[in-house]
Amino acid sequence: MTTPRLVIDLDKIEHNSRTIVGLCNQHGIEVTGVTKVTCGHPGVAQAMLRGGVSSIADSRLENIRRLISAGVDTGFMLLRLPALSRVDEVVESVAVSLNSELAVLEALSTAAQQRGKVHEVILSVDLGDLREGIWPDDLVPFAREAARLPGVHIKGLGTNLACFAGVVPDEDNMKRLVELAAELERCLERRLEYISGVNSSGLELIAAGGMPARINHARIGEAIVLGRETTHRKPWPDTFQDAFVLEAEVLELKKKPSVPLGSRSEDAFGQHPEFEQRGEVLRALLNVGREDIDVEGLTPQDPGAVILGGSSGYLVVDVSNAAGSIRVGDTLAFSLNYAALLAAMTSAYVNKHTRQAGVRLEEQ
Repeated sequence: MTTPRLVIDLDKIEHNSRTIVGLCNQHGIEVTGVTKVTCGHPGVAQAMLRGGVSSIADSRLENIRRLISAGVDTGFMLLRLPALSRVDEVVESVAVSLNSELAVLEALSTAAQQRGKVHEVILSVDLGDLREGIWPDDLVPFAREAARLPGVHIKGLGTNLACFAGVVPDEDNMKRLVELAAELERCLERRLEYISGVNSSGLELIAAGGMPARINHARIGEAIVLGRETTHRKPWPDTFQDAFVLEAEVLELKKKPSVPLGSRSEDAFGQHPEFEQRGEVLRALLNVGREDIDVEGLTPQDPGAVILGGSSGYLVVDVSNAAGSIRVGDTLAFSLNYAALLAAMTSAYVNKHTRQAGVRLEEQ
């Protein structure tokens, strides 16, 4: 099978989904599975659904259309704020979207009416992470205007934390979200269906019993696909951290010095890499590089292998102390963090293989 390749274990993703959904459901929280890091991979979405998530969310319409074309039968949520230029596609493809701009809601209203639909929206409020969202002081006046729009139904209130500024979900900001939801309900004179509080960064708060009872919806991606909460990147109990494994092939294997010879300047990426004096080392050049993955986000599964660096097309690994005898044509396996997984899934040069019930399939 061709390399480099990303091996995706769908059984492990299903297991992780079941673990996370079980925890959240115990606290009255419904889980929407997030597929954006996998570019809307249909197999991943199906595994999440088998594991109990109620719906699928993604940040890109292209990914949602991919899932629809593959026959994934569920409701879809658009996480990234809709572009004004694409409201027709949003209404056609998505059941619910997150919104913070009145002009976009007006356009969604028009698009929905033209199609005889009602488009559901979650109003996004900014609780301090300073990415998307209505500022809390502006929420009620904003909602009054939005509630007048035909073809649009305000389904809930949500916020996003930890993704931009690293603001952690805690009892204070989650209580503030509940307070704002109560203000919104008084404005609308009805109860909201969703108070969407957290992503994977909120799992510790949920497990500790600190999540306010009215928070009833979570959008979970990384904890399912990588088995880690995102506040401290710690492995989550009863989940797999190796549902995704990168395999790359050894193209060259030679003993060379560990420190470059001659005068040095910037590398191809404008950096000044540092090299540790390790004496002569056995260096393996692999057929994956910065054009494909985030080198700093890789960890060799062989603890004796050490990543020395990478260029656009090569990964350089010290295999002097690797287990067994490495030869040209062998493959080395790597675990990935979120950034590396995102890059690998996005790269057209990394083949994607799924594994289910022990059977591996190749795909592009």
